[in-house]
Amino acid sequence: MSTVADVIVVGGGPAGVAAAVELRRRGVKHVTIVDREPHLGGATRHCSHSPFGMREFGRLYFGAAYGRRLERAAAAAGVEVLTGHSVVSLGEQGALTVTSPRGVDMMSAKRVVIATGARETPRSARFISGDRPVGVITTGTLQSYAAFHGLMPFRRPLIVGSELVSYSALLTCLAHGARPVAMVEPNPYALARAPFTWLPRLAGIPFHCGAELIDIVGQNRVEAAKIRLENGTVQTLACDGVLLTGCFTPESALLLRSLQGVAPGSAGPAIDQDGRMQNPAYFAGGNVLRAVETAGWSFREGRRVGAAVAEDLARGTAGEAPVTVGFDSPIKLVVPGLLRRNGLATPAFQDFQLRFERRVRGCLSLELNGREVWSRKALWLPERRILVPIPPAAFKAGSVHFRFTEES
Repeated sequence: MSTVADVIVVGGGPAGVAAAVELRRRGVKHVTIVDREPHLGGATRHCSHSPFGMREFGRLYFGAAYGRRLERAAAAAGVEVLTGHSVVSLGEQGALTVTSPRGVDMMSAKRVVIATGARETPRSARFISGDRPVGVITTGTLQSYAAFHGLMPFRRPLIVGSELVSYSALLTCLAHGARPVAMVEPNPYALARAPFTWLPRLAGIPFHCGAELIDIVGQNRVEAAKIRLENGTVQTLACDGVLLTGCFTPESALLLRSLQGVAPGSAGPAIDQDGRMQNPAYFAGGNVLRAVETAGWSFREGRRVGAAVAEDLARGTAGEAPVTVGFDSPIKLVVPGLLRRNGLATPAFQDFQLRFERRVRGCLSLELNGREVWSRKALWLPERRILVPIPPAAFKAGSVHFRFTEES
């Protein structure tokens, strides 16, 4: 079967649904969401906690209810939804190969929006030594067990990580009768902000910064975990599970298998100020751009990208080559990483989003054609969102670069 649409949105999480609904609101007739899961909502459906949805829908939802609210929004807007469908390849002119229980379909659209989100890094990619027992899982698996099956896979797990999702995992454990033996963070500081970092202490759970998981012990299932504390001593914690949280990476396998490729640092698609990739038929928004932001942030970003796609369809694509935004180490990523002179009247992205690889103090500056136009001195922390307004002159510059001078 061959399907033709005005816009196909790949991914039915907050960003994808918001983009599709905004496209319909702006008069684009045939908008289709393709998602491999049986329901829309993305990772939020797995979250058995609140808050979600206050800024988008004016009320608070738990994760699963928020996912259902997204489904209702798509249906009310007249968006065609194809769940249980997986996109397996991206063609040059908006042509997609899609698999489903019916077989292989070919779909095409004037524009394609990639909103596939992000995923946590599993044990296999973290190079953790030790046995391979049952009970080593990520937060997404935990939330799925709890939300869809009412199951808790352990009673006394060790939680690894201190990102926002780590505290979400802690809340899920406590709400379902599990009591973690400890939380450990390899960095000498928590990655999330207060007041979330107060939660382990309030719950009476030991929290070790500068601690590294070095071994997992167990034959059939987890029996203990060995951690190296900040002072170098090794401690063995009796536990029945290891919960690996955070360390998100964009779900960009589709891009790696295509000519689109991914941007250095972010591991997601390189986009310009309108969310457009190098191939002008493709746009992207949400956590596939850079892991990881909240559902609300992704929703608002998806809505702006949807508005840009609608304007682009009405205007017609201009094909001018973009300028790549450069950056110095230890800056990890910059989004958008491309700028086009002939962008849309209202850019989808009005700020550069930056992240640092490590904790560092120094001066961050933005240079256009070698001339400094913005700077700030501060202590910069890893995985914290940094926003720098995109100056209008940047769209006309031949060189755009973020410079960093570290203080000793």
